[in-house]
Amino acid sequence: MTTDMPLIHHSGIYVSDFDASERIFTAAFATLGVVAGEVIDGGIEYWREGADTPSFFVERAKGPYAVTRRLHVAFTAPDRESVDRFHDAAVAAGARSNHAPREWPEYAAYCAFLRDPDGNNIEALVKLADLSPN
Repeated sequence: MTTDMPLIHHSGIYVSDFDASERIFTAAFATLGVVAGEVIDGGIEYWREGADTPSFFVERAKGPYAVTRRLHVAFTAPDRESVDRFHDAAVAAGARSNHAPREWPEYAAYCAFLRDPDGNNIEALVKLADLSPN
């Protein structure tokens, strides 16, 4: 059965330093054609221009107990150059490089991994092959 529905409708994180996180995600997402779709005080929701689903939000945590930590989230890139730009833009905006862009044969993908200010593992990738069983 084939469906056009995405597996995830929306997801997001609660951050300890909204300004720093907003800078990082806005810079990195711009390289993937992802824009700030809805902005509220202390929150921003990102999506691809022209389509509000799926989306990813970044919101100021209401207290230290509410900060999202150690989450791993991966964003699809259209090509290797976009993965490179994602990595470079995020690092320039304050993210820490976890793994510079490279091929990961075990994932059949070209990936870059970053850490946001709260230690979340943020990835951009482009698949190089389909590993799913037929």
